Amino acid sequence: MILYIHGFGSSAEGTKSKQFREYFKSIGESFIAPSLSHIPALAIGTLEDIIENCDSDIKLMGSSLGGFYALYLSQKYNLKVVLINPAVNADITLHRAIGHGINYYDNSTYEWNAHHVESLKKYKADKLNQKNIMLLLQKGDDVLDYKEALDLLPAASLDVEEGGSHNFDGIERYHEKIKKFLF
Repeated sequence: MILYIHGFGSSAEGTKSKQFREYFKSIGESFIAPSLSHIPALAIGTLEDIIENCDSDIKLMGSSLGGFYALYLSQKYNLKVVLINPAVNADITLHRAIGHGINYYDNSTYEWNAHHVESLKKYKADKLNQKNIMLLLQKGDDVLDYKEALDLLPAASLDVEEGGSHNFDGIERYHEKIKKFLF
């Protein structure tokens, strides 16, 4: 089963979640993209429950903050993972988001505070099996510095594109390559 982990402020109804759900359904692969809490401990707890209670092999995919969580879970459970413009230093990057966050699904707001940022530190992966990692980056990411992921994961399977955006423009071009990597 593919477990897709969305980014900060997103949900299971985000564009990438929907595209991947449709793609994996079309090829007969199980796929789940839960809508996660903005509170890191609750999000990680939900993801761990899914992994620990799934009867099939799990493969991870994560975008932005979801990539940060996916790295942690990949290390903890030794799982293959595809990272899409991941926030590899989420505890630093998301410090600038302190205040009221906006959920992109329904424009509702939530509080993102210093305690949430600080709690991200305990999920930072440091013993990564880079053979298990596919890294997809676009240099035009206007939210994250793609070089941070390159520096952390130089031995991962890499695809780095000029231009693009934080959303990773044209991700559907990678569906087949992702499938081959994960399976």
